[in-house]
Amino acid sequence: MAMTQSDQVPVNIQEKLRLLPAKPGVYLMKNDSGEIIYVGKAVSLRNRVRSYFQAGRHSSPKVAALVDHIADLEYIVTDSEIEALILECNLIKEHSPWYNVRLKDDKSYPYVKVTLQEPFPRVVIVRRVQKDGSRYFGPYTDVQAVRQTVRFLQRLFPIRTCKRDIGPDGTDERPCLNYHIKRCSAPCARKISQEEYRQIIEEMMLVLEGRHEKLLEELTQRMQAAAAELRFEEAARLRDQIQSLMTVIEKQKIVALENIDQDIIGYARAGDLACVQIFFVRSGKIIGNEHFFLDAPTGEEGQEILTAFVQQYYATAAFVPKELLLPEAVLEEEVIAKWLSELKGSRVYLRVPKRGEKKRLVEMVEKNAELVLNERLTRQQQERARRQQALAELQSVLGLSQLPQRIEAFDISNIQGTEAVGSMVVFEDGAPAPQEYRRFKIRSKSTPDDYAMMRELVYRRFARGLKEKGAGGEGGFAKMPQLVLIDGGKGQLNVASEVLKELSIDNVFLLGLAERFEEVYIEGRKDPISIPRDSHGLRILQHLRDEAHRFALTYHRQLRSRRTTHSLLDDIPGVGPKRKKQLIRHFGSVQGVREATLEELKAVPGLPASVAEKIYQGLQME
Repeated sequence: MAMTQSDQVPVNIQEKLRLLPAKPGVYLMKNDSGEIIYVGKAVSLRNRVRSYFQAGRHSSPKVAALVDHIADLEYIVTDSEIEALILECNLIKEHSPWYNVRLKDDKSYPYVKVTLQEPFPRVVIVRRVQKDGSRYFGPYTDVQAVRQTVRFLQRLFPIRTCKRDIGPDGTDERPCLNYHIKRCSAPCARKISQEEYRQIIEEMMLVLEGRHEKLLEELTQRMQAAAAELRFEEAARLRDQIQSLMTVIEKQKIVALENIDQDIIGYARAGDLACVQIFFVRSGKIIGNEHFFLDAPTGEEGQEILTAFVQQYYATAAFVPKELLLPEAVLEEEVIAKWLSELKGSRVYLRVPKRGEKKRLVEMVEKNAELVLNERLTRQQQERARRQQALAELQSVLGLSQLPQRIEAFDISNIQGTEAVGSMVVFEDGAPAPQEYRRFKIRSKSTPDDYAMMRELVYRRFARGLKEKGAGGEGGFAKMPQLVLIDGGKGQLNVASEVLKELSIDNVFLLGLAERFEEVYIEGRKDPISIPRDSHGLRILQHLRDEAHRFALTYHRQLRSRRTTHSLLDDIPGVGPKRKKQLIRHFGSVQGVREATLEELKAVPGLPASVAEKIYQGLQME
């Protein structure tokens, strides 16, 4: 193997290169900090991984930069190329390697979930797909549009929205207001059979699938039958449903004469950001579209962007169409087509149209992707300009020697000194940097002494920062802010000032922001300074203060909830996480479980009487 200056390749990598098997699998490249910086798949691990270290094989700046940062590598052998493809998708999603093309914020995409595993299913919005027997639609990028869709479906179909446990035979509960305003068919009160309710759910899913014509035919036939049998109220309700569906259909565009399901994909890129637009065609009509942004390291070709998107999107997509129309071929097209066909359960075709109507459609989608990307970039530029203006205002008002590129804010949360926690939030260049946020359990006080708690919080942050900086660190606590915001008035500010003097830190500007009158206090001044209420600089400070408060309060609630829940249920034999969750859901809260009688506990579905007795006895002893 002809190495490029083999002596420069770390010895540990040279040894692994010699042992690489000629089998399919996934390889993980790591930097000198042990972070995974690239994940790839290969038909032959030996050939693919060795090629990175061979002379003249660095065809792009991206690959050259990647190789320069490789300090170690690992590999996982799989049984087939498709298994390698699936594993690669999962590892990219888990580790977000720097040199991979990856969907931005893909963990937060919403789905519409139909709980088919329940006797009387519901429609809910979720952020994660589970193998629980439900039917999922998505992913989508606009959660507001998803909420509007769900509200439309709930107006159109009388499906339940409550979280009650309703068995196949319903319950003896009284129907809620939704039943009386014709927004629910009240399965809880046995107002509808399971078979009739399931038919409503099937009709609703036809809407989510974009197959309105089939549903319209069924509704029209039922309306006509109801009118012929003089059931005029039911006929009027069906008429209203038909009109609502017609309004939706009128917004759809016929794009093909074929009665086929297609996804039309196009992309645009600028720098290290790419936008992929996807139009959904069902039965020859465009029923909707979504756009996704991807981190695309400089040097990535269009094929690599498309390949990464197809792999990562369809790995979690709720539906795979029969045909994908693409602007250019993806890499390893046969493997991806086979994988998609396995996901769908029938053959899937990847096509790159060269002329005609399909070519025009792909160009239209690419144009849309370009427009969305340009809009995103324009908004980003405007936002950066606003943030820089706000930082410049702060520099001027506070008399800072430099622009406060890094600002940290501190807050305390507790109830009478119990479960006291502190938060540190960070803004860089005027924008939140969540990866830099830190939270602390307050150790020194069990009494509600806010000053002592703030002192501990500030001391621990900056003492550790000095220690890390002295050890040669550059990230984490070693990064020092130009400006620190203390949530509170003059008292909290003085405490923080004393800590910095004690640690001999004199290049950090301190200020306090009192919430009641939005008063800004700075060191050395008795009275608060005045910052105009419409100042962008003041808005940044308020945002910082509110974010610190939110972060501290969230952590405090987690600890308090964990302590309360554990003390009541976790020590009772026979009560594991699933059973505890079932009990809380059944009774509404931990307190509800505690107040339940022995008979009520024994009535919980699936809970053995012996366990119910242990729970009752255990909670009475609390």
